Parts: sequence; structure tokens; C-alpha cells
Amino acid sequence: MKLDKNAFANASAAVTGIIYIFCAAAVAIFPGISKTIAESWFHGISLETLWTAAPRGNFVLGLLTAVAGVWLIGWLFAWLYNRLVK
Repeated sequence: MKLDKNAFANASAAVTGIIYIFCAAAVAIFPGISKTIAESWFHGISLETLWTAAPRGNFVLGLLTAVAGVWLIGWLFAWLYNRLVK
């Protein structure tokens, strides 16, 4: 079964955008638990000195670059999968 490269890339990018927005909202609404979860993902790294308890940076730039980057990775993944499945 071949993957439609564009459909796979679009779905990957859409899911990334949803997760990105959810994560930014979670940090804004629930900063304490968000920090705890983030630290649990980074095995031993303390975010204490870095944590501001609020989303920071350029939200739109981060959203666009995350979505575009994952779209490209999704497209490349589907392309490579289709080449290897032959």
C-alpha cells in the first residue's frame, strides 16, 4: 500500500498545529502542571531557572515553523516509505 505524500504531510502538519496550540494554552492556563510534565520529558533537566509560567516568544512564528517543518518531514517520510515498500 502506497501513502499519498501530500495527504500524509497535511495530516501530520494539522496534528502538529493542534498540539502546538493546545500546549501553548496549557502553559498559559496550567503553568505548574505544564512545567512538571515538561521536566518529566527531559529526564533530569530542571527548568526552574528557565520557566516563566507563561508562553513566550513569537507564537505565530513558532506555530508556522513547527507546522511547516513537520509537513516537510511527513512528505519525506511518505516518499521514502513508498520507495521502500516496492
